[in-house]
Amino acid sequence: MKHLVSLDDWDLGNYKDFFNLVTDFKFKKIYCPNKNLILCNLFYEPSTRTSSSFASAMWRLGGQVISINDVNYSSISKGENLEDTIITIGNYCDIIALRSKNAGDAQKASQVSSVPIINAGDGNGEHPTQTLLDLYTIWEKFGRIKDLTITFVGDIENGRTVHGLDKALDSCTKHYADTFDKSIWPASDIYYLTRVQKERGSEGSYSMRKEHIKHIPDNAIVMHPFPRNEEIPKWFDDDPRVKYFEQMKNGLFVRMALLHEYI
Repeated sequence: MKHLVSLDDWDLGNYKDFFNLVTDFKFKKIYCPNKNLILCNLFYEPSTRTSSSFASAMWRLGGQVISINDVNYSSISKGENLEDTIITIGNYCDIIALRSKNAGDAQKASQVSSVPIINAGDGNGEHPTQTLLDLYTIWEKFGRIKDLTITFVGDIENGRTVHGLDKALDSCTKHYADTFDKSIWPASDIYYLTRVQKERGSEGSYSMRKEHIKHIPDNAIVMHPFPRNEEIPKWFDDDPRVKYFEQMKNGLFVRMALLHEYI
């Protein structure tokens, strides 16, 4: 049985085949029904995009979804530990998408689960499906995920999406800016912004200013995993370099491809 706990579980050497499958789902609407299969969204943390896109992906593939998006109304509120919950839920579904508050929870779950575990974000650890949709968005624009320059801006320490993408783009040139104080960011192909992760102890605030975007190359792209706070003002949303809304859209088709491959 294979799990997707970390990006280390994914063979990036074959990313083109996977991305071609994503493209088929996105543009050709070629679906491979997984009828009578059930996904459980087990989310210990709030989520909009990840939870709803996993659910939509499974429905589009012909399957069904059990959504546990508020653990206050489950046995977890009675003190049930993660492992017992995973063993229980594994009896009722074919695959579990797990969002948790603690790094390492997905690994713990995979050790006792009778069905595949997909890590949908574990604390400040990893969020491998977000990394894959980020990589697909980059590949869609540049036709490659190597030999590029990326600048990470924002909460570098606690941004799990930064950790995953940083690991995946090991052959790229990288810059890091943990504040917005500098008016000029390094010339890059990709600017990846993140919010302040207040739920993980980060403090402060920052916001993109017009002097920042004057120095972003015309062919560059600006990405953000969302939700956003004040770091990207809405006046920037119509800029042709914006890719964060396309990221959201790509999340559905990447997760469809993952569910197709993992079940």
